[in-house]
Amino acid sequence: MRWTLVGLLLATLAAGVPAATRLASVITSGPDGCREVALTFDLCPVREGSGWDRALVTLLEQRHVPATFFASGRWIERHDEEVRELLRNPLFELGTHGMLHRHLPKLDKAAQRAEIVGPVQLLESEFDYTPTLVRAPYGEFNERTLEVVADLGLRLVQWSVVSGDPDPHLGTDDILRTMRAGVRDGSIVIFHANGKGAHTRQVVETLVADLLPARGLRPLTVSQLLRGCRHDGGG
Repeated sequence: MRWTLVGLLLATLAAGVPAATRLASVITSGPDGCREVALTFDLCPVREGSGWDRALVTLLEQRHVPATFFASGRWIERHDEEVRELLRNPLFELGTHGMLHRHLPKLDKAAQRAEIVGPVQLLESEFDYTPTLVRAPYGEFNERTLEVVADLGLRLVQWSVVSGDPDPHLGTDDILRTMRAGVRDGSIVIFHANGKGAHTRQVVETLVADLLPARGLRPLTVSQLLRGCRHDGGG
């Protein structure tokens, strides 16, 4: 029998084994000195538009840029083919971003568990994929969140550099100033790939074509970044 993450958790609870009381660590960056960064893209649900930045994803594919996407359950339910496209591409990895993109600290522990485990279970059942990374909606979490994440064996990934790309008042130059001021080795940068960032593609193109090479930095997925340094020419 193939045990999934959710299946193992439910079996443990059914057997009466107490859930872990440890708290998950909050990951905001990779190790220093590795000359590598992680570009991450949230896929939050949207009320208008396609919810999918095709031009951005095509740019990442054409330039062979590794990236990590964090998808909400509601977004996954409405973007079957896009999920499969991300999972097929070895450049990309997929994490989760809450089921309904709710404010976690406003929820009790049971409701937080449902919000966090929902998209995990959805990816396992519909796509035969078990995610290991989770990002809190709105970047909000509390001790209950850390308990649930630890119980589920997930890793909570936040960020160290905020692009602000969904803000309609920020132009390309504004976001690039933030990138130049904040991006350094080990950075985890947050963008959006749900179409809410009017300038995301232009910023990412400048980042991967100019800013990162000029600083001797290369992009990796979050999981690759957390595994540590890759020396010149090594993998």
